[in-house]
Amino acid sequence: MLYWFSHLLGIKLFHYITFRAGVAFFLGLLFTLFLMPRFIAWAQRSSRVQPINEYVSAHQGKAKTPTMGGIIFGLSTIFASLLTVNVLNPYAIGGLLTIIFYAYIGFTDDWGKIRGANNLAGLSPRAKLIFQVVFGLAIGIFLIYVAKLETGFYLPFIKSSLFDMGYLSVPFWVLVIIATSNAVNLTDGLDGLATVPSIFALLSLSAIVYIVGNAALSHYLLMPKIPAGEVAVIAAALIGSLVGFLWFNCHPAQVFMGDSGSLTLGAFIAYMAIIAKSEILLILIGLIFVIETVSVILQVGSYKLRKKRVFLMAPIHHHFEMKQWAENKIIVRFWIIALLSNILALITLKIR
Repeated sequence: MLYWFSHLLGIKLFHYITFRAGVAFFLGLLFTLFLMPRFIAWAQRSSRVQPINEYVSAHQGKAKTPTMGGIIFGLSTIFASLLTVNVLNPYAIGGLLTIIFYAYIGFTDDWGKIRGANNLAGLSPRAKLIFQVVFGLAIGIFLIYVAKLETGFYLPFIKSSLFDMGYLSVPFWVLVIIATSNAVNLTDGLDGLATVPSIFALLSLSAIVYIVGNAALSHYLLMPKIPAGEVAVIAAALIGSLVGFLWFNCHPAQVFMGDSGSLTLGAFIAYMAIIAKSEILLILIGLIFVIETVSVILQVGSYKLRKKRVFLMAPIHHHFEMKQWAENKIIVRFWIIALLSNILALITLKIR
C-alpha cells in the first residue's frame, strides 16, 4: 500500500526496498506486541494450551502454556507486508502464499491437538505430508510458470549454474520446503530455541535475496540476477514479528509458536533459499535445524538397525536436557552456533 501511495504522491523514499523493509520490521513488531498479549489472555481463558510430551519430565511445568502463537506473528507479517510490499511482484505473492499455506497446515494440526488434549490428536503424519506436498507443488509450479524463476542448480563458491534442472526443479523445491519446514518444527522444543535461529536465517537470506534482486550487487558478486528483492520486505516484517514474539516466548515462555509457527517459518525460509538459488547454502544457514533433524534420523535409524540409541533422547536438545543441562544454557549455546553458521554462510558470498 505504501509502495503505491508513494508512486501516486511522488514520495521516492518509499520506492526503496531497504526503507520499506525497515518500516515493515517495525510494523510487524508493533502488530505482534499489540496482538500477542490479547491472544495469550484469550488462550488462557479458553484453555487453548499446549499438550506436553509426558516423556520429558522437565516440561510438565509448561502444561498450561498457550500455543498457536505462530498464527499471531504470521498474521502480523501479512498485515505489515501488505502495507509495505509491492504486491504485484510475483516473488512477493509467492512468499505471502507460502506463509498462508503452511500456517493453514500448522493451525489445523495445532487445533486438533488442543481439542484432543493430546500431541497425537492433530493431523496424522500422512495427512500433514500430503498437505505439505500439495502446497509445495503449488508453490513450485507458481515459481516456474508465473514468476519465471530460472531452474539452474547452484553450489556455494561456484558462481555459475552447474546445470539446468528444468521441470525437475519442482520436486527438488518441494523436497527443500518439506525438509526445512519439518526441521524447524523439530527444533521448536525449548523456549525460544527455534525463534532466534530463524531470525538469523531470515537475516542472511534477506541479504542474499536483496543482492540477487539488485543488478549492480549481483553483477559484482557474480550471482544470478533475479527480481526477488521485494521478498526481503516480507522477511523484514517476519523478523520484526518474531522479535515481538520472542518477547513472550523467551524463557520461561508465555506462549509457544506451535506448528502454526514452525511449519510456516521453515517453509518461508526454504522459499527464500529457493528464489535466491541458495538451496545448498541453506544447510549452513539453517545448521541448527539440520543438526536437530540429523539427530532424529540417527536415533531412529540406529534403534531400528541395532536396537541401540545414539542419544539419550532425540531431537538433540532433549539429549542435553537428559544430561541435566539448564534449559537456558542449551538455548543460548544453540543460538551461538546458529549465529556463527550464518556468518560463515555470508562469508561464502564473496568467495569464488
